[in-house]
Amino acid sequence: MTIAEFSTAPALLGGALIGLAAVMLMAISGRVAGVSGIVGGALTPRAGDFGWRIVFVLGLIAGVAVAVGLGVVSIPAAQNQPLARLIAAGVLVGVGTALGAGCTSGHGVCGIARGSPRSIVATMVFMVTGGLVVFALRHYFA
Repeated sequence: MTIAEFSTAPALLGGALIGLAAVMLMAISGRVAGVSGIVGGALTPRAGDFGWRIVFVLGLIAGVAVAVGLGVVSIPAAQNQPLARLIAAGVLVGVGTALGAGCTSGHGVCGIARGSPRSIVATMVFMVTGGLVVFALRHYFA
């Protein structure tokens, strides 16, 4: 997609669907739609708490598959990154969500919507850190 082809419609639709899913999960089960917490709970299951987590994760995967299949989005290649770097990045994301007591979906979508000061600060830290990492990778490790 080039700048001339850019449209905010997919982002607005996606954001609305994420918000709707978060509200539905909270209304139906009283749970926050924090993906890292949901996946973490699925990896260490407790009786009666496993099924909905798996359905949620499968829904995330299915949603992407449908969007790709319909040609709404495309998934960029990892740009020939070594497997070790991709694994390290995944581990660092996991460590970051543990240190931040959640991820951007839990803090950024659900926590900010609830007016949680902790979530507002956490989301600001996530965004600033992400920006600094991208800057460093593009300018110092390219």
